[in-house]
Amino acid sequence: MRLLIDAGNTRLKWRLEHDLTVISQGRGSMSSDHPLSDIDQYLGTVSRVAVSTVAREDLRMALDAYLQERVPGEVRFYWAEKERLGLRNSYGNVSAMGADRWHGMYGAWKKRGRGCAVIDAGSAITIDYVSDSGNHLGGYILPGLAMMFKSLKTDAARIAFEPNHAVALEPGQSTGECVNHGMSWVSLAIAQQLHRDVEQLGLSDILVTGGDASRLQAVGLNASEHPSLVLDGLGFIDHEVFSA
Repeated sequence: MRLLIDAGNTRLKWRLEHDLTVISQGRGSMSSDHPLSDIDQYLGTVSRVAVSTVAREDLRMALDAYLQERVPGEVRFYWAEKERLGLRNSYGNVSAMGADRWHGMYGAWKKRGRGCAVIDAGSAITIDYVSDSGNHLGGYILPGLAMMFKSLKTDAARIAFEPNHAVALEPGQSTGECVNHGMSWVSLAIAQQLHRDVEQLGLSDILVTGGDASRLQAVGLNASEHPSLVLDGLGFIDHEVFSA
């Protein structure tokens, strides 16, 4: 049995596999003493664990200790790389790139094998462009929609509203509408710029993952959704490492 984990500072996603077939998958909380409580009973049968993480070091170490105590197999953390099977990182210091971005790009590269844009619409929105030849052309990091909502809630105390995930683009006629429609307006701007970039760079596909993927698609982002793209890329890499 193999366990794949994509861990952030607040939440983690996991996937349990047997012979590369998905047995179960789910989510957990990084603040919990038992972040994998749903599959605690299976951890003793796991032969190896592959982890992609952008969590701060104390949370990473706590997750590592939790896994080392319960899993008999090797626990391995995977990070961004300079190059892997035709995909080449543009960063001069590859360790400065979040592991999730690299693993998401690699998942897209393995699935498509040609130029594409990779969007992770999570807590932050990351955008990365990969050429047909496998060169990472660079990207962007933006605050995610939930982060924007939170900023308005905490930093603009007189703006009272409730987040609403309905997509509407017309000018709002109440504070709540102004904020919620404003988020759709921002999402539209992101989608339109992505389409322009993809056309200008001559890329073939847009792949999107993350909790706000559907919101970007709802305002017109022409992309295929891959909910587990980071875990997919992590799984490809872990399989290559152990098959070498």
